[in-house]
Amino acid sequence: MSASVSPSASRVGVWLIGARGSVATTVVAGCAAVTAGLHPPTGLVTETPMFADSGLPALSSLVFGGHDTVDCPLPKRAEALAAGGVLPPGLPTATRTELAAADTEIRPGGPLPGDTRDAEELIAAFASDIQDFIRRYGLTRAVVVNVASTEPAPTGAAPTEPAPTGASLPPSSLYAAAALRAGCPYVNFTPSTGLNHPALAPLLTSTDLPFAGRDGKTGQTLLRSVLGPMFSQRALAVRAWSGTNLLGGGDGAALADPAAAAAKNAGKERVLTDTLGTPPEGEVHIDDVPALGDWKTAWDHIAFDGFLGTRMILQTIWQGCDSSLAAPLVLDLARLTARAHEAGLSGPLGELGFFFKDPVGDGPSALGEQYAALGRFAERLRGADAGRLEDDQGRLGGRGGADRSEEQW
Repeated sequence: MSASVSPSASRVGVWLIGARGSVATTVVAGCAAVTAGLHPPTGLVTETPMFADSGLPALSSLVFGGHDTVDCPLPKRAEALAAGGVLPPGLPTATRTELAAADTEIRPGGPLPGDTRDAEELIAAFASDIQDFIRRYGLTRAVVVNVASTEPAPTGAAPTEPAPTGASLPPSSLYAAAALRAGCPYVNFTPSTGLNHPALAPLLTSTDLPFAGRDGKTGQTLLRSVLGPMFSQRALAVRAWSGTNLLGGGDGAALADPAAAAAKNAGKERVLTDTLGTPPEGEVHIDDVPALGDWKTAWDHIAFDGFLGTRMILQTIWQGCDSSLAAPLVLDLARLTARAHEAGLSGPLGELGFFFKDPVGDGPSALGEQYAALGRFAERLRGADAGRLEDDQGRLGGRGGADRSEEQW
């Protein structure tokens, strides 16, 4: 993971947006720990037998870099996470070399207050950073993954044309456009706008790169994607489904903004609508509790009717560490998207809906069906040629084949 890596080695880059955050730090430290045999690959779906011989890049081949607007070094960030119980004691020391190497590859993000660059200048600068990273390491490819804090949900009608300043596009869309400009697949692990901005539509319709997202499914919505189908399949009538999230850390602070919370909750509610057939009564509330740090509690209260109208209740409590839940999924997605790129896939990777609250492309919302689709994707990756893969992806709603147009951005 250091700059002295031989260019002739087969290496794959993982460029993290929000590269000094808790999730990104856990990704880098966790990858190093698993690679060194310090910890088993618990939580990594791509390390299960399903993906044996599917051609995924090895964890040891991943090289990390990214963008961020903060300057706390990764080793120091890892020490803070260990003090909070997120990382095991001693892991920051054991992986200090890898953390420091990744930290040297983090470039300033933006736009920051007072930045006068317009959207094109920002996108060009971000893309140049990514291309320089790929060039210096002699990488075969790189995947850009957004793990930054959630942005506020767009309000009103979004502009359809590029506007004169960088502030006219949300940062997530600037980074997403830069990823495609740099020739890299893109994964949006957050509910932020990313590639979904109308001004990026021409870029999406012309790209020959794969992309995936949005919003990683790690806790409450993971349960909902299992329980929703259960009620539907057993013909039980759900009358109301309410939920509460208590969380701290950067996510808690970001989601204290009602507009950011609305962006987060949209995916949670969509899973219920899709799996139950109609939206039930009830809302999700998100409370910022700074004392919880990176830990979160999610509580659901489900009111449903059984045979002869008998009224019943199901309550669930999910307590977990957000970064530890998210980090293995980020590594899974980076490996799967890199492999899809190698295989010549383009457009939305609907088969990766298993990992997201609000997946791009067409696909089911129930976790069991999503897992089956992921298994079929693994089987196609295993020994399938690029032409067959493209045919399969087209059937599932993928698009591609056209040359990218950098003139759009």
